[in-house]
Amino acid sequence: MTDQQQKPWWQTAKLTADLETNVRWLNEILGVNESFDMICRRTEYGGKACAFYFVDGFAKDDILNRIMEQLARLSPRELRADAIEKLVNTEIAYIEVETTNELEKAVNAVLSGPTVLLVEGEATAIIIDARTYPARGPEEPDIERVVRGARDGFVETIIFNTALTRRHLRDPSLRMEYMQVGTRSRTDVCIAYVKDIVDPGVVEEVRRAIGKVKTDSLPMAEKSLEEYLFKRYWNPYPMVRYTERPDVAAVHLLEGHVLIYVDTSPSVMITPVTLFHHVQHAEEYRQQPVVGAFLRWTRLLALLASLFLLPLWYLIATQPDLFPAELAVIGPYKKAAIPLFLQILIADIGVEVLRMASIHTPSPLATAMGLVAGILLGETAVQVGLFTSEVILYVAISAIGTFASPSYELGLANKLSRLFFLAMTALFGWVGFVGSVLFWFVWLMRIEVLQTPYLWPLIPFNGKALWDVLVRTPMPNKTKRPRVLSPQDPDRK
Repeated sequence: MTDQQQKPWWQTAKLTADLETNVRWLNEILGVNESFDMICRRTEYGGKACAFYFVDGFAKDDILNRIMEQLARLSPRELRADAIEKLVNTEIAYIEVETTNELEKAVNAVLSGPTVLLVEGEATAIIIDARTYPARGPEEPDIERVVRGARDGFVETIIFNTALTRRHLRDPSLRMEYMQVGTRSRTDVCIAYVKDIVDPGVVEEVRRAIGKVKTDSLPMAEKSLEEYLFKRYWNPYPMVRYTERPDVAAVHLLEGHVLIYVDTSPSVMITPVTLFHHVQHAEEYRQQPVVGAFLRWTRLLALLASLFLLPLWYLIATQPDLFPAELAVIGPYKKAAIPLFLQILIADIGVEVLRMASIHTPSPLATAMGLVAGILLGETAVQVGLFTSEVILYVAISAIGTFASPSYELGLANKLSRLFFLAMTALFGWVGFVGSVLFWFVWLMRIEVLQTPYLWPLIPFNGKALWDVLVRTPMPNKTKRPRVLSPQDPDRK
């Protein structure tokens, strides 16, 4: 059976000139008599029977009231001929108005929020985009906070997010392409890019990939869409960068990236990206270049510690003969009842449990819960002889390094990599440590995101771009866009 044969009848049907037939169809499809919030308002204007369809809660009452007041003044002779054209061009005083003769488009319009107006004797419906969504105000994202800078952040409404982006980037070449994904959810998706900067091949590849998504819904919004687009299900490292900051989104658009907005999500996907995109933070560009460089180096050092500190310390502690005697000072000085590897594993997993518990703990109690779990449990475990003090210390340093990443997804991926290094070191000693690190590096080196090497500019090597990654370059000196994105306009001046 083909896709066309599987479609419901109304997805290929056209509206008729008989109002009662149209009303019967829409009432059946939308469940007007079964859902309390699905409204069909029957009226008469200019001697013609009419029907408004809208979702209670999505319609702007004040706008619709004004439109209905205007239509109530019409006389029969005014709608005698070309009724739809006269209503759209003269009588419905609203900006966003369009027409359709497709039943499916009328149904989708009602479910998306606009109001649909049907008129007796007309096989064309009028779609009035007078909708509003329950939404919170733009607030600074918790994960991407800055000391100085803009405090606005994306929200769960796609139209608000695109407007926030345009507020930061008033470029006439900025394009916002609208798509829908999901046969049932009809989730709104937007592809954003600067037309005369971005590589057209990347835009076409993203557009084609989204068009190929076959699903009834996107239950987890942008994350579900990411899995459909990149299909690297067992790779913990993020294939896109998420941001909730409009200024960060604008910066990446100007570099030549493609942004993907998904309705109901405050996170915007940035693609294509490399590993080093996930270690940069807006705070570095809100300070002096030398301060920004210091912050970046500190963050990179913390990320390296989160990856390699624990397995390297375990290797030194279990095979001290391989290292200089001076390193014996790092311990452990005492033996515990639990083997060293299990101590590290239990403590590392315990930190993750603590993180999950803090998420589900009410905010007024989260700090107290963290202090109790982190201090009392750790101290008690050392005192009773289950753990050594050094294990608590190095696990804490690794955990702090994990949270130093502005990318939450990268932090979790690094945690899994750390556990992998630790397990290989425990099984095979220094050979396991070196081999696992080499395997991890080669694995990352082989990853490509939309034909962009994941480890660029390290591999393939680009000295100038790598310097820009390691050291926060002053803005007047950033005269070129990243070459790896193949921008049409590589010059920033």
